[in-house]
Amino acid sequence: MNKRNYEKLSPEISERIRQDIENNTRPNFAAKGANAIRRNQSFDKESIWRPAYVRDVDKIMHSPYYNRYTDKTQVFSFYKHDDITRRALHVQLVSRIARSIGSVLNLNLDLIEAIALGHDIGHTPFGHAGERYLSEVYHAETGRYFNHNVHSVRVLDGIFPLNITLDTLDGIISHNGEFEMHEYYPSTMPDFDTFDRMVESCYVDEGNILHIIPSTLEGCVVRVCDIIAYLGKDRQDAKRAKIVDSDTALGDAGIGTINAEIINNLMVNIIENSYGKPYIMLDSEHYQGMRAAKRDNYEQIYRNEKVSRVLDETVKPMIQRLYYKLLSDLREGKRTSPIFEHHVDFVTANHYAADKPYIETEPNQIVVDYIASMTDDYCTELFNYLFPESNMDIKYHGYFERLEGSVDDLYDGMIAQLNIFDR
Repeated sequence: MNKRNYEKLSPEISERIRQDIENNTRPNFAAKGANAIRRNQSFDKESIWRPAYVRDVDKIMHSPYYNRYTDKTQVFSFYKHDDITRRALHVQLVSRIARSIGSVLNLNLDLIEAIALGHDIGHTPFGHAGERYLSEVYHAETGRYFNHNVHSVRVLDGIFPLNITLDTLDGIISHNGEFEMHEYYPSTMPDFDTFDRMVESCYVDEGNILHIIPSTLEGCVVRVCDIIAYLGKDRQDAKRAKIVDSDTALGDAGIGTINAEIINNLMVNIIENSYGKPYIMLDSEHYQGMRAAKRDNYEQIYRNEKVSRVLDETVKPMIQRLYYKLLSDLREGKRTSPIFEHHVDFVTANHYAADKPYIETEPNQIVVDYIASMTDDYCTELFNYLFPESNMDIKYHGYFERLEGSVDDLYDGMIAQLNIFDR
């Protein structure tokens, strides 16, 4: 059994934090709810028992799409397995890790929670593969790109205009967990006009999302904690899914081999290097370790050739066919189509603060809104409903199948089924 290495705060930082707490002298770089900006400043004002960012948390958790996190792929599709992470758990883990760091750094925990719980609400079914396929077809039709960060803002600020604060929306769009940084210095986001221009720029240039930095320390904490939350958990899930065969299969990179070690050691290092500073920082060793661990995840898990092929030959054509069928039904005004009965009518009933009827939205955008809102199971069932003659189907690893052998054995069986799928 490998000896575990759980790092601890240095005695110097521990004593400094203890003294600051006792003397009420902790540095304070927290966002202030009293200064929060909303699109409609006449509503949702702070109260003693419902501060500004608490209201954001409530709005997000009670929003129409929050439930759908439960059946959206985090990383591993095609598994009926209650112990493999779904997106609902991921956002909770990000929130918990970020709140733990934010508590020590004396940040606004309500803002951290709002950003964390809302950051993936615009994500597609079937994880980043589904996001990529939807963006490809959307771009082919409109010249615009789909990105789940941006769409999470659209869900909370456009599809359902919930009057969320600028700080929360800014933290959500800039959460980019695919792009790690050594130091996170907050940027500036003065008003909604500036924010709206930034959002639009991400639709027309897919590279712009990489350059967005959160405007609050709370947003910076959530951004790095998005990586911390998935880095070790995806390895844990990969072992359960037989993608890797041991805790050490992906190496150590100096930050630990199991999920608990990785979380602990990165949290400790962030606190050690960020306490009392107006930025969030990892030391060089841990930053490079995080980068190396993330690279190993990509090489051995996310870009696994056989997993990617199954996704490319099942989910991709499924999303493409759904897109064009739904777009046709929408343009023809086919009221019995699910795009009306399950989406347009649903959004209209909840779009209580709209400046114009939702149905007047550009048709491709409505289709994108609908597909992005789907859970994995709903997407599959909708496809079977709209195309009953199709032989295409998704084979799940069931609860009572023995997950024996390597990932090659598992996915060879799935690939063998691809010759019956529609092309």
